[in-house]
Amino acid sequence: MSAALADTGTMLRRNLVRALRSGYWIYVVAIPIVILLLFVFVLGETLGAGITGGDRTDYLVYVLPGIVLLAIAAGPQLTAITVAQDMTEGIIARFRTMDISRGAVLWGHVVANGLQQFLGLVVVVGLSLLLGYRSDASALSWLSAAGVAAVLILAFSWLAVALGSVSKNIESASNLPMPIMFLPFFGSSFVPTESMPGWLQWFADHQPFTPFTETMRALMEGTSPGASLWATVAWAVVIGIVGYVWARVQYERRSLRA
Repeated sequence: MSAALADTGTMLRRNLVRALRSGYWIYVVAIPIVILLLFVFVLGETLGAGITGGDRTDYLVYVLPGIVLLAIAAGPQLTAITVAQDMTEGIIARFRTMDISRGAVLWGHVVANGLQQFLGLVVVVGLSLLLGYRSDASALSWLSAAGVAAVLILAFSWLAVALGSVSKNIESASNLPMPIMFLPFFGSSFVPTESMPGWLQWFADHQPFTPFTETMRALMEGTSPGASLWATVAWAVVIGIVGYVWARVQYERRSLRA
């Protein structure tokens, strides 16, 4: 166990150094900031009046949980690309000749992705505070929101590792996670689902990012998330388990052929 943890630490440092040198971390931080500024300053006044009956500051309170979820949804693309690079550039063959825990290679990607995404979330929330975001939520509610974000990042990171492992090249690895990035737009992240046409509302109400958003919104506002919390946990467990098993199976298959 201690050797596996040490190997994971080594793989973590490797992925963080690569992210710094390649500038991948800028993507994780920049995309949520651009979306936040777009919805607050370009659309916020109109949407704030229509949804909250207020102004862009009121809409900021409404939309910030959705921006947080969008940042989490954007992370898998980066992870899938870095995993695909390892799979296609021959480094896996080198790892197989070394005394390294196989699980450590994958965990290194997952933890590195999680740290970069948390950096992006901290920046987005900090910028929101500068833009006027205020909440009556307690410290416990904020810690709970951070915990939910961590669970979702972990689940989607394993799914991203699986997508990167199954990709034949870097281009396909960058495209496979794209549907995940669009799901927050088809939920309650930016507008209430009641405002959507009937067929789209049904999809929005039953896709995972709607309970994710409602849970995050309730915790960040200091209210009870109710049933949406259990739906969030259930979705996260399913996504995480499927991603983990799929990633391990694909990694073993690809590493044997490396």
